Amino acid sequence: MSSSQPKSTLIGVISDTHGLLRPEAVASLEGVDLILHAGDVGSAEVIQNLQTLAPVVAVRGNNDKGEWASGLPEWEVAQVGSVSIYLIHNLTEMDISPTGTFEVVVSGHSHKPAVETRRGVVFVNPGSAGPRRFSLPVTIARMKVSGCEIETEIVDLL
Repeated sequence: MSSSQPKSTLIGVISDTHGLLRPEAVASLEGVDLILHAGDVGSAEVIQNLQTLAPVVAVRGNNDKGEWASGLPEWEVAQVGSVSIYLIHNLTEMDISPTGTFEVVVSGHSHKPAVETRRGVVFVNPGSAGPRRFSLPVTIARMKVSGCEIETEIVDLL
């Protein structure tokens, strides 16, 4: 690969673990360069265990309470090469327009996995990787960033 070709970065996107880091989630995140956790982490141990796989950027969800969660921001920005990623738990609480500023917005909260491009911005909800809720799937997302190209897939864990 010549130096003019962009390096690919593999990002694991996870949300709504609610204190349960499943072995299937860990296996699906092996080999990633970065992990984004979109809130409702559930415990400091979840972040500590994820950090053994790759650097972690995490935000606080509405169920993240207590001393351990006080250091988690409500939103965060991750920069991967030329791609800016805005990370928030509940998309309805986003109070800025991402268009023209961010290439990707990652959120959780709904437990419903989705990848959708709106007005040039890729919106990613990895779904819930924690306890199953209703009949919703148990999922994470994997995102590959190569230069300004973004490929995202939802990964079923169970």
